[in-house]
Amino acid sequence: MPIYKRGKNYWVDISAPDGTRVRHSAGTEEKAKAKEYHDKLKHELWSESRLDKRKEHLFEEIIILALKDAEDQTLYGSKKGYAKYWLAVFKGRAITSIKGEEIARKMPTHSQHKSRYPLENGTINRYRAFIVRAFSLALKHGWIDHRPYVPELREPKVRVKWMRKWQARDLIDAIQSDLLRRIVSFALLTGARRGEILSLKWENVDTENRNAMVTAENAKSGRARALPLNDEAIRILRECDMSCEYVFSVNGERLKDIERKEFNRALEAAQIPDFRFHDLRHTWASWHIQNGTPLMMLKEMGGWETLEMVKKYAHLSAEHLNKFVDSVTFLTHEDELKIRRTKNKRATG
Repeated sequence: MPIYKRGKNYWVDISAPDGTRVRHSAGTEEKAKAKEYHDKLKHELWSESRLDKRKEHLFEEIIILALKDAEDQTLYGSKKGYAKYWLAVFKGRAITSIKGEEIARKMPTHSQHKSRYPLENGTINRYRAFIVRAFSLALKHGWIDHRPYVPELREPKVRVKWMRKWQARDLIDAIQSDLLRRIVSFALLTGARRGEILSLKWENVDTENRNAMVTAENAKSGRARALPLNDEAIRILRECDMSCEYVFSVNGERLKDIERKEFNRALEAAQIPDFRFHDLRHTWASWHIQNGTPLMMLKEMGGWETLEMVKKYAHLSAEHLNKFVDSVTFLTHEDELKIRRTKNKRATG
């Protein structure tokens, strides 16, 4: 029986051309509407089978594919944000109706938060990468014939600004506030990001085992990691107020940000131009590379997601190249060259 009633609603029962059976509710209590739905569904199944007509898929379906694909990734939280943005743009659209030029035109230019600050090209490219991945998965599933082309924005070269140890000493000496001096010193000793430092709680500090824990909600990557502490970092922690929940606090309250004016005054006094707080992390990484810390080890210590992110520091160490430099020399072989020249002259004379 192709149409029958179960409860209040009518159901349809159809045998598809490939032999499969389609049986589900028509979603209506009216037999005429159920018959109309039955005929439409049967026609679509026949078209797909005999005319090789592809079923249309909605944009929401490929967003689900992309989110499932990213479930185990450390930046899953960020990708949910990208999904939310693109759903607001294309929800309800058939994926075959969305072209590359339209995606490029509707790429976000400002933050989706209340502050609405302009986005850098690198951030915009991450929105692009998410939707391109969604269409790539649709292509793999056979839902589309080709993936829309969306041009990637040019990103500036990676900025690696760091200072030498004597400059770091000058900077610390130029900071007047004890609290800011501790924060800057801790950043240089651990490579922790500003947000990770200011959100650090005493319950996540273990001086006995010489580490602190950056929790998942406070880590940029969304993945918790241990923060190794050397003797100097532990000494800095012991100077801090332990009566507050947060390690770096003022009057028992958590700090929202550092004193930027004071930090900039200290940089000027130490004669360190064009330097930002995040460059303290670059400095920490640069010192490690110069002292022979392997890139893979540095990646784990610093909480970077990929090795590519750490390779920007590799040029600061030439230690692994030094053993090869003596392969090409010639000035030290002057006596040997004179003998050969003399033999050549006699042979041709």
